[in-house]
Amino acid sequence: MVGYKFMGKAHTHAYRDLPFYFDTDAVPVLQAIAGRDETGVRGAADKWGFASYETDWRRLIERDDIDLIDIVTPNNTHAEIAIAAAKAGKHVLCEKPLAMSLEEARRMQHAVESAGVVHMLCHNYRFAPAVQFAKQLIDSGRLGRIYHMRAQYLQDWIMDPDFPLVWRLRKEVTGSGALGDIAAHILDLARFLVGEFHNVVSTMETFIRNRPLGEMTSGLQADVDVNGATGDVDVDDAAAFLAHFENGALGVFEATRFAAGNRNGNRFEINGEKGSIRWNLEDMNWLEVYLADDEAGLQGFRRINCTEEVHPYAANYWPAGHIIGYEHTFINLFKELMDGIAKGTNPQPNFSDGVKNQAVLEAVELSAATRQWVSVVQ
Repeated sequence: MVGYKFMGKAHTHAYRDLPFYFDTDAVPVLQAIAGRDETGVRGAADKWGFASYETDWRRLIERDDIDLIDIVTPNNTHAEIAIAAAKAGKHVLCEKPLAMSLEEARRMQHAVESAGVVHMLCHNYRFAPAVQFAKQLIDSGRLGRIYHMRAQYLQDWIMDPDFPLVWRLRKEVTGSGALGDIAAHILDLARFLVGEFHNVVSTMETFIRNRPLGEMTSGLQADVDVNGATGDVDVDDAAAFLAHFENGALGVFEATRFAAGNRNGNRFEINGEKGSIRWNLEDMNWLEVYLADDEAGLQGFRRINCTEEVHPYAANYWPAGHIIGYEHTFINLFKELMDGIAKGTNPQPNFSDGVKNQAVLEAVELSAATRQWVSVVQ
């Protein structure tokens, strides 16, 4: 694993717990973790159970005892690490968004496909049982033709003007702000559930344009630089866009880190000719379902607790109603990754999905700059 903070913790937990819930032919072994700060990475290795650590990720690429490279670093490092790993014959898992640009994402896809290694992109919200069940309902035709998707990803963790200028707020490191950080999740869910994007029109805004310097610590927390220096924010705080899907459906999307009271409000509603579904990450075990063919007087949204054995992945956890959480979305994703490595196949989402997601992100940015509808180039 390259990186050891927020996502490193989430990924490591999933690797450790995966064999407890799933029997897979490939079993993860925590062989080595890499990070530039020796004290920090050594502490992570000791606490999380890695057998060794490196202070240069290139050493991981060179080691014969490493089969999979897991990239949980800032976005501007994804391409270099992934391409080097693929050339060395290592399988690759990468955090989202895949790249800093569409061109860079395409180079990463070419590298993994040319090398013939297994590759996967960590859009973990696809793997909530309720989302997977929503996919089953849509694919089976229970909702009929899809007319609308509206999705929001609302957070509030950078609203304080004194919150520092961390890497997620610096374009040279992250590529974009709320757009790449959280809108990437809802557009990936949109592609998974509804289909490919045709075109978009968007607007983006930065509300606080100068902040004190500082660094991320753990989770979404950060420390301010003691010297009092400040820097300019050059990414978006919020993005909103409309979309046409290739199948004719309409989409309405909003992502912001300035929605007070919303800690992690990842939500969507999909409307079809025969019914609708709703989902909210902050209540992630539940899927709300409306079916138009219910008899008069009984029509309305029902709440399905997606913890029954018939629901995707749920049989591997606890009895019905015994709730699972955020961390289990990673476990479910890693189950698919291990199966892919064992079989030599690429589960979705993979780097091909990353390229398609990046094409939407790039179209949204171009639309905001030109104030025009922009076609999504697949």
